[in-house]
Amino acid sequence: MNVMVKQKFESYPPRINKLLHQIRELILTVAEQEGITSIEETLKWGEPSYVSNIGSTIRVDWKENPPEQYGIYFNCKTTLVETFKEIYGDTFKYEGNRAIILRVEGILPIKELSHCISMSLRYKKIKHLALLGL
Repeated sequence: MNVMVKQKFESYPPRINKLLHQIRELILTVAEQEGITSIEETLKWGEPSYVSNIGSTIRVDWKENPPEQYGIYFNCKTTLVETFKEIYGDTFKYEGNRAIILRVEGILPIKELSHCISMSLRYKKIKHLALLGL
């Protein structure tokens, strides 16, 4: 793990640290399943970020206000979140065209979230396809 990312994770409250580590592991697992061997872990805008050479950046973060939720952020200039809304509707709460918002006390829809992560990690290869190749 990148040292700066590790420090950022350590700055979160223990419950949030655990949740964001779970998302981190999911991102890395999906990348491996997709055969993506080049994934960079870094900080962007002070948030843990994951960049694939064939995809779009994924960021994760929690803010003190509101403390009951955390987010997975995507490039707002892509069609990713718009596509997630089309495919998964109210499975997730969204923040405009840039984020999936999850509840700290909620159940993580692993299958659906894995698919969203997969689309983001492969975005440059699938952006021209209807519904990103669904």
